[in-house]
Amino acid sequence: MGKRIYDIRHTRLTKWLNDGIPPAQVAEWAGNSVPVLLATYARCVDGQLPDLKKRLEAAGDLPDAADAG
Repeated sequence: MGKRIYDIRHTRLTKWLNDGIPPAQVAEWAGNSVPVLLATYARCVDGQLPDLKKRLEAAGDLPDAADAG
């Protein structure tokens, strides 16, 4: 039963991170520090790059593809 509970917890934390909830908030809910959370779950986060690129482009902080060289 203990392994099953850990699997459910892992799935929930991964989903929250993938949904874009800030790691500091997820760490608080999980009862972990941010470094511990990211050491465990950083490789699980997926799918946020397109949104981050849009946000950077909107802020003017991302160079155009032609400028990237």
